[in-house]
Amino acid sequence: MNSGVWEPLALASAVATLDVLSNGRAVLGVGAGHTPAEWTTTGRAFPSARQRVSRMIELADVTTRLLDGETTSYRGEYFTLADAVLSDPRPVRDHVPLLVGGNGGRVLRFAGREADIVGITGLGNTLADGHSHGVDWSPDAVRRTVETVRSASGHRDRRPELEALVQMVVVTDDAAGSARDLVSFVEGATVEDLLHSPFAWIGTVEEIATKLREGAAALGIRRYVIRPSAMPDVRLILDALAGG
Repeated sequence: MNSGVWEPLALASAVATLDVLSNGRAVLGVGAGHTPAEWTTTGRAFPSARQRVSRMIELADVTTRLLDGETTSYRGEYFTLADAVLSDPRPVRDHVPLLVGGNGGRVLRFAGREADIVGITGLGNTLADGHSHGVDWSPDAVRRTVETVRSASGHRDRRPELEALVQMVVVTDDAAGSARDLVSFVEGATVEDLLHSPFAWIGTVEEIATKLREGAAALGIRRYVIRPSAMPDVRLILDALAGG
């Protein structure tokens, strides 16, 4: 969710309503809004990275307080509230989980300190089309991302869960060949990145299942966001994980 197009009370009310309708399954998910069109199509100027992240942090902070039932007074750079209360609707749960998604250092440090779930993307700069992004999917980059979150969360009793955004799922007997065919479509990635990154699943069902087990053990990544078109293959992978 692009933090630039929401206000805290409206967002808290929407999330609380969803929590009621889903019987306690809602998640408050926020991101800084890195795609210019997400702003410009609604008549907003595209802010700097600092401004986008600052607004996201304020929005997450205030919205979480409202969802937790606090009477909230707040004066920040982007929001001002005076004795604001979310009285109706109220969420089913005492605490709606906060998911923070992104890849910049400041976003990851905030997520490590405050979020229940951290969504990592590996996305870099926005490309000329205003929508696509370059990536840094190298093993070193993924490890640095995880270490940034872990370092920021070191004071907490319970570290946040890690979630990766999967950009491609390809079930094949020729993982290397498929990666070579696809690498030209992923700006900034190498064939090895596609084979080993948590953001791309390429190989046989068993090879992908093994990769996910290794990612859970080495990096702590146990949650994934998958595109709907990949679900038939993902069901096979889940069956392999359950059987192994």
